[in-house]
Amino acid sequence: MDAIVSGPDEDGLGDALEAEGVSVTRLEGTLSRPTLEEAGILEADLYVLTDVGQSTTVPIALDLNDDLRTVVYARDSVPEFVRGQLDLALDPALMEPAMVAEELVG
Repeated sequence: MDAIVSGPDEDGLGDALEAEGVSVTRLEGTLSRPTLEEAGILEADLYVLTDVGQSTTVPIALDLNDDLRTVVYARDSVPEFVRGQLDLALDPALMEPAMVAEELVG
């Protein structure tokens, strides 16, 4: 399984995914369609967003990869325009990274 973790991963979900055998590419800063393409979004199985300020990347990622599962793992609220495009939205205060990773892989 290949995943892209986008945004600061202060809670360690990327590490937890790697512990489950997932190949993780990490992205930070302002993201664009070319950045996502270079990171391997076309082949990725999972797109994890940890910065809801970059929520516009979710529809872009889904436009590039119809089979992509999308997850927001952040304490902030997800903007309304992206909620319907997510497979899962979780607050790190409610669910530990290891448990989330296990569920995403299993």
